[in-house]
Amino acid sequence: MGDAGREVETDADGLVRLQKLLAQSGVASRRKCEELMLDGQVEVDGEVVTRLGTKVDPRTAVIRVEGRRLPPVSAHVYLVLNKPRGVVSTMSDPEGRRSLGDVVAHRSERLFHVGRLDTDTSGLLLLTNDGDFAHRMAHPSYEVDKTYVAEVQGDVSRATLQRLRDGVTLEDGPVTVSQVKVVEAGRGGAKGRTIVELVIHEGRNRIVRRLLDEVGHPVLRLTRTKFGPVELGRLPMGQLRPLSREELGALLDSVQL
Repeated sequence: MGDAGREVETDADGLVRLQKLLAQSGVASRRKCEELMLDGQVEVDGEVVTRLGTKVDPRTAVIRVEGRRLPPVSAHVYLVLNKPRGVVSTMSDPEGRRSLGDVVAHRSERLFHVGRLDTDTSGLLLLTNDGDFAHRMAHPSYEVDKTYVAEVQGDVSRATLQRLRDGVTLEDGPVTVSQVKVVEAGRGGAKGRTIVELVIHEGRNRIVRRLLDEVGHPVLRLTRTKFGPVELGRLPMGQLRPLSREELGALLDSVQL
C-alpha cells in the first residue's frame, strides 16, 4: 500500500469521518467513497454503513469496501523481501553468515520475519514490526498457501505429478499439495531437468525439498513466488517493497486479525 503507517487526521476523540478515511486511504475520491457508502458497499464491524458523516476509529474499525478488507491505520510496516540464496532466515547469525538483519540494516524498525526460508532457498519473505501479525501468520492453524518454483533433477512424469496431488507421507507425516504442474521440461535444452510449480500450505522445515526428494526429483534451485495473496512479481533480488493495501487486507482476514 505504500501507506502503512499512514497519517490520518482525526478529531480530539481519535475518530474520523468514514468517507474521509476511505479517501485518505486511497480507496477512491471523496465523492466516489460517498457513492460507495450510499450504495451499501461499505461495512464497519460487520454492519453496512450508509450514513454520510459516520465517524470511526481508524485504528480499530474492521472496514470492508465492496467486500474487501481495508487495513487499519497503524504505525506498523509490512514488507515483502525477495530473499537471496545464501541469506540465513534470522535477524542475526552467531556464525557470521549473511542474515536478514544485514539485508534490512538500512531500516530503523525492529523487524520480525514471518516464517522462514531455507538458507539456500530464495524468494518471498514477509517482514514486519507487528509482532502479533508475525506470530499469527506463522501459526499452523492459519497457514496460508505458498507457491514455489523448483528446478529439479530428472524428467517429471504425469504419474509423479498425480502422486504429489494424491499426497505423500514423509517421516514426520503426510504432505498435502494443493496444486502442482510442470512449467518447463528439458530445462535449458538439457534433458533430465524440469521446472515445476507447486502450492502447499505447510511450513515444516525444508518441506518442499524433502517432498521432491521423496518422489525421486532432488531440488537444484528453489524459489518461493507467492505467499497467500502476495506475489513476488518483478521485485529485484535483495529488495523490499511495502505490502499493498489489498494484500495486507487479505492477509489480515486470513488470520482473523
